[in-house]
Amino acid sequence: MKNAYVTARNPLVRYVVAATLARGADGGAAVGLVLLAVDPAVGREHGAQIGGLLAVGLTAPHLLGPWVARLLDRAPDGRLVLAASSLTFGLVLAATSWLLGRAPAPAVALLVAIAGACGPMLTGGLSSRLAGIASDERRAEGWDAVTYGIGGTAGPAVVAALAGVFTPLAAMPALAGAAVAAAAVTLTLPRECNPTATGEGGLPVRAVLRLLVACGPLRRVGVVTLLTALSLGALGSVIAVVFGSTLTSRPGAGAALAAAIGLGNLAGSLLVTAFPLRGEPETMTARFALLMSACLALCAIAPSYPSALIAFFLAGASNAPFFTATLAARSRYSPSEARAQVFVSMAATKVAMASAGTALAGAAIGLGPRPLLAAGAAITLTGASTAVLDRRLAATPRSA
Repeated sequence: MKNAYVTARNPLVRYVVAATLARGADGGAAVGLVLLAVDPAVGREHGAQIGGLLAVGLTAPHLLGPWVARLLDRAPDGRLVLAASSLTFGLVLAATSWLLGRAPAPAVALLVAIAGACGPMLTGGLSSRLAGIASDERRAEGWDAVTYGIGGTAGPAVVAALAGVFTPLAAMPALAGAAVAAAAVTLTLPRECNPTATGEGGLPVRAVLRLLVACGPLRRVGVVTLLTALSLGALGSVIAVVFGSTLTSRPGAGAALAAAIGLGNLAGSLLVTAFPLRGEPETMTARFALLMSACLALCAIAPSYPSALIAFFLAGASNAPFFTATLAARSRYSPSEARAQVFVSMAATKVAMASAGTALAGAAIGLGPRPLLAAGAAITLTGASTAVLDRRLAATPRSA
């Protein structure tokens, strides 16, 4: 009983629960909106197009992350901001699911955009508070990566399962409930002392964006993150589905490849949690990007479907330590007065690049999945190489 009591009081355990619930709701929302829009019971004309626009409306507001995150840096108690964001996300998502098919499309789109504006708090916003919760920050960053892995995999899976057994409308309250529950658990986390929170705290957004470019480690980690997101955004959503159908005629082959990425990411996250990364975050980010590039190259040359499953699993697994290293870099190199803004800004631009990768892959899929996989490997390699070259140039003394 004592061990269970201690575990229940462990703030990291509560953080993992809150983050998993919030990111599961965030990860499944776009899938749920699309399924709901195309549901004949909703009765909307051009349901697929409306669903696609709603999905874009949910992700596009992530670009507001630098402005939204300033609220977190200025707040005396960041838990209230995070909980309010999660609660708003859940309530608006529930309202959207009920109004879709009943209210005009622009009104529904506006609600979706409000939910999307809360999204950055469920991702980078929560991660920015981790340093004040865990004593072993490196191990905690591994657990944070696990919450992203579980949320990104379980959210869409729960939506698909509930939609299949019941209806898409039944899946949306589950996501909304997860977000509301995440808000409640977030309020139980330790209050982090924020000496810069005076109501006037935080840096202007322009200054934060300038910091991301001027600070060498943040700039280099940011470049690698963006280019890698461009590759991974295309991998699971478009390339995996098409590649599976070209390797075998079995139904669901492409979905299995996409699932292999998620399972690999989850397995890698658990491994990083068991064996926390040690070393300089900037250096680890570049090294793991090189590893990811090699795994993407293996995907491109996989001769058979079983070998492709293994290669896609390894690609997902390589993303886990890479992502954990980027979290460590944000934590180490961010100034305390703009910690949340740095976390959320990098997360927001990463989401935007992943969406761009999905769009580019969809437009270029006629070239075939293997050339696109090779291009993804080359783009990721370029990001890692650019970071290494930038660091060497910065370390080279300038002649008078």
